[in-house]
Amino acid sequence: MDIIRKITVCFQWVILSLFVVVHYGCIVESSSNNYTEAGYNWPIYGGNNLGNRYSPLDQINKTNVAELKPVWIYDSNLPGQANKGQIQCQPIVIDEILYGTSSDLRLFALMGDTGEEIWSFSPKYNSDKKAKNTSRGVTYWEKAGDKRILYTVGSNIYAINARTGLIINSFGDNGKVDLHEGLDSGIDQDINRLSVTATSPGVVYNELYIIGSSVSEGGDAAPGHIRAFSVITGKLEWVFHTIPQPGELGYETWPKDAYKEVGGVNNWAGMVVDFKRGAVYFGTGSPSSDFYGGNRKGKNLYANCIISLDASSGKLNWYYQTVYHDLWDRDVSCQPNLTTINFNGKTIDVVAQATKDGLLYVLDRDTGKSLFPVEERSVPTDGLPGEEVWDVQKFPLKPEPFSNQLLTESDLTQLSEESNRFVKEQFKNYSSENKFEPPSENGTLLFGYSGGAEWGGNAVDKQGILYQNANHEPWILQMISVDSIKSEVNDRLGQSVYVKNCVMCHGVTREGSGLYPSLLDLQKRFTRAELTNNIVSGVGRMPAFGHLSSKELNSLINFLMELPENEGEKSKHEIIKGTSLDSSRNSFGFEPKYVVKTWKKLEDQDGYPGIKPPWGTLNAIDLNTGEYLWKIPLGEYKELTKKGISKTGTINYGGPIVTAGGLIFIASTRDERIRALDKHTGSQLWAYNLPAAGFATPITYKVKNKQYVVIAAGGGRGLKYSGKYLAFAL
Repeated sequence: MDIIRKITVCFQWVILSLFVVVHYGCIVESSSNNYTEAGYNWPIYGGNNLGNRYSPLDQINKTNVAELKPVWIYDSNLPGQANKGQIQCQPIVIDEILYGTSSDLRLFALMGDTGEEIWSFSPKYNSDKKAKNTSRGVTYWEKAGDKRILYTVGSNIYAINARTGLIINSFGDNGKVDLHEGLDSGIDQDINRLSVTATSPGVVYNELYIIGSSVSEGGDAAPGHIRAFSVITGKLEWVFHTIPQPGELGYETWPKDAYKEVGGVNNWAGMVVDFKRGAVYFGTGSPSSDFYGGNRKGKNLYANCIISLDASSGKLNWYYQTVYHDLWDRDVSCQPNLTTINFNGKTIDVVAQATKDGLLYVLDRDTGKSLFPVEERSVPTDGLPGEEVWDVQKFPLKPEPFSNQLLTESDLTQLSEESNRFVKEQFKNYSSENKFEPPSENGTLLFGYSGGAEWGGNAVDKQGILYQNANHEPWILQMISVDSIKSEVNDRLGQSVYVKNCVMCHGVTREGSGLYPSLLDLQKRFTRAELTNNIVSGVGRMPAFGHLSSKELNSLINFLMELPENEGEKSKHEIIKGTSLDSSRNSFGFEPKYVVKTWKKLEDQDGYPGIKPPWGTLNAIDLNTGEYLWKIPLGEYKELTKKGISKTGTINYGGPIVTAGGLIFIASTRDERIRALDKHTGSQLWAYNLPAAGFATPITYKVKNKQYVVIAAGGGRGLKYSGKYLAFAL
C-alpha cells in the first residue's frame, strides 16, 4: 500500500506541476526567491518573510465580498476521532497545495481548490519525550526539486517530503532533531529532562532553519536560546544565548553564573527575515520565574527585547529592551512586522513590534532606534523580600497604547448595579495605582497578561497602516511565600513537588486560576495512567514535566488524587538513563522564594470582564505618523446585544490579514464568527458563523484564477472544539 500511495502522490505532483507551468508561467513565485511573498501562494507563516499578513490579491474586494460562500470544509480529525483540542494553525499554500496541522499535530496536504487530502503524516511520539505542543504553522523549503516541510511535534523538529508526506530520514536522527540540542551549551546541568517545545514555526534563511522555543515559566524553565539548524542535515549551525554567558554582552545585567539556573528569555511568538540585510528579527519573553526575580537581580538582557541577529552566524546586530527586570510576564508576544514608511519626509525601513501590554514600538531596522519618542519614568520599587525592582521603565509617547494601562474605580463595569457592586468588592481588596506596581502578597490588579497584543500579531498594508486586534482584560495577581506553604506540607513529598512545579498556574488550593483548570477531584476524572501521561507529556497549555524523578512523579500523582503518600510506590516506571525519569543527573533550574497564590481574571458574577466595554478591539494605526485612523469593538456577546447593550467586543485570539481588495479578514472572537471589514473604516462588510471559534489567523490564495480565504475553526478556550478548516470563495 505504501508503494501505491507513493506512486499516486508523485503522479499527482507531476500533473499539478505541469498545470502550473502551462497555465501560470511566472505568475506563481519560483523557488529562486524561497517563496517569500504572498500572491497566488501564502507561502510562509505571516504571509511573507516580513510578517506583513498582506496579500496583493483583489478578486475578492469591497464590492463583492458579501457574496462570499463556503466552498469546502476539511475535518482534520481522523475518522471516529473526538475533538481533542484547539487549532491555532495558520496554514501555508505552495503551488495550489495547502499544508496544515490538526489539533493532535497530524500534518496534512490538501488540494487548495477542493480540500481533498493528498497525504497526511502522523508523528510517533517518543516514549520518553511525548510532550505535545500547539502548532501555529509549518515551514516550507525547496531547492533543486527537494521540497520539504519542517514542523515541530513536542520536542522534535520533523522534516517531511512535501510531495509524498514521508519522513526524510537523512535529516537529523531518522528525520527529526531534538529541540533540546544546543540549550546545554556552557552548562553542566541536565537540560534534556526539561519541557522544550515550539508553538510558532521557525524561519528559513538560505539553508538554515532558525527557531525559538516554548518553555516553562517557573523555576524549572529551560533556557530560551535561539538556534539555527541545517535544513538539509539537521546539524546545529549556531546558537545565540538569550541569557548571556561569561564574556558575552549583557552578562553583567545578571548575577554571576545566572545562566546556570535561570531559564526562559525565549522566542515563542515567531520570527521574520530580511533577506536583503541577511537579518532575522524577533522578540523575547520574560525570564524565569514569572512574577518573582529575587534570584536574577539586574536588567536581565536579553529578556523582553526586540532583537536583530545576523541570520548566517547568529551574531547580535542590535537589541531594544521593552521591560527591565520583568516581574509581570510581559513577553513580546507576537511576530515583528517589517515594513517601509514615510517618516518626516524620509523613506525608512522599520520594525513594528506590538507588545502584550498594548504598546507599539516602531524601530529603525538597521539601528534599533525608536522613531517616535519614548520616555523612561520612575516606577514603584517596593517589591517582595529579596527582590530588587528596577526603578525605571519605558513609556512610548506615540503611538498611544492600544489597550488599557491602568485600572481605576471609574473603569469598572456598569453592565448592571449588581455587576458593578460585585466587581467593586474585589477591586477594593487590591492595589492598582501603577502599571509597574511590583507583585505582592497583598495582591495587585494589572493589564497585559492576556493581551494587548496576542500571538496572532498584526497586518500592514502597502500604505503603512497597521491593523492590530487587542484584548482589554484586567487580572488579579497575589503572591505567597514558598516557606509559608512548606510549613503546612508535613514532609509530604507530593505536595512539595506540587508547590515547586504546579502552584504557579493552578494555585495553592488547586482551584485553578484564569486560563488554568481546577485540579480538584482529579481521581473522579482521570485514571492514574491518564494523569501520569498528562504530567509527563504535557497537555494543552501545560508543558511536560518529564524532569520529575520516578519517585517525585508517583508522589505528585498520589497528592493530586488524594491517595496515601506511598500508594503505587512499587509500580514500575521505565527509567532510561539521561532521559525524562532519570534523576541521576543534576537538573537545571531553581525553586523561587515566592509563587502565585491567586492569578485570575477580574470578572463580574456572570463571567464578563470586570471593566467597561470594549473588551476586544481592532485598531488601525498609521505607522507614518503614529496616529490612529479608527478603533472598533471586535466581536459581540449576542445575549447582551439582545438586551440592548451595544457591541462590547470579546476577548480574541488569532490575528488579521489585509488584502489589496481593501479588506481585512479576521476571526479570533468568542462569538465564533469570521468577518470581512473595510480597511479604510473598520465597517463590517461580511460575516459567517463558524462551526467553532476561529482562534487562528486566516490566509488567502489563488487556484485556477479563483481567490480563496481559509480559516481553521478549532474552538477551545472554554468553548466547544472542532477540527475543521473552512474555505470561502465567490
